[in-house]
Amino acid sequence: MKSASELINEEQRKRVEAAVVAAEAKTSCEIVPVVATSSGRYDRPEDMIGLWLATIAAITVWWTLPRQPDELGNWGGVPIYVGLLTMVAAIAIAFIAGAWMGSRIGWLRRLFTPPKQMQEEVEARARQTFFDKRIHHTSGSTGLLIYVSLFEHTAVVLGDQEIVDKLGQSFIDGLCEQLTQGLHRGDASEAICSVIAEAGEKLAGPLPRATDDVNELHDALVLID
Repeated sequence: MKSASELINEEQRKRVEAAVVAAEAKTSCEIVPVVATSSGRYDRPEDMIGLWLATIAAITVWWTLPRQPDELGNWGGVPIYVGLLTMVAAIAIAFIAGAWMGSRIGWLRRLFTPPKQMQEEVEARARQTFFDKRIHHTSGSTGLLIYVSLFEHTAVVLGDQEIVDKLGQSFIDGLCEQLTQGLHRGDASEAICSVIAEAGEKLAGPLPRATDDVNELHDALVLID
C-alpha cells in the first residue's frame, strides 16, 4: 500500500493547496485538508495471520513428516525429537511470515481488522488532528477539516461550531458523502479539490470573507505517513 506522500505527488499537492486558497477567498472559514496513510496501528491482523499460518504449518508437518514406525525391520521413520524440532521450527517460521504479511499487505490487514474498529480509529484520529492542527482555535470558530485515511478507505469531515450552527450537520455530512464518492472513483487529489470548492461555494453566503480577514492557518495539504 502506498503512503500518503507516495500517493500525492507535488503537482497534486499544489492543486489541492490552490483549491484551498480559492475557497478561502470567498469565505472566512479556514479549510485544512489532511491525507493520512493509516489512522491506527492494528496489531490484530499480524497475530491472526501468524496464528493461521502457524496452525497450517503444524498440520502440514504432522501429516507429511514420516514418524518412527512400529513394524519390525522398517527404518523409514524419523526419531520423535526430530519431528518435534521440525514442527517447532515450522511453526515459528510460519508465524513470523504471517506477522510480516499482516503488517505489509494492506488488503490482508483490512480482511482481519473489524470495520467498526477501523471506523472508530479514523474518527478518533480525525478529532485528534482537528485539535493538534489548531483547527478548533480560529478566532471565529470557523475551521473545517477534510480528513482522508488511505488504509481504512475512510474519510471524515469535521466542522467547527460556527459552521455547524450556520449550515447544520447535514452540510458536513453532505461534504463527507461527496468526498467518499470521489475517492471511490480513484483520484484522491481531485476528490479533495472538488469538496474544497463545494465547501467554499456553500460557506461564502453565511460566512463570507471579511475585508480585514486574517489567514490563521497555512493553506497547505497535510500528509501524514
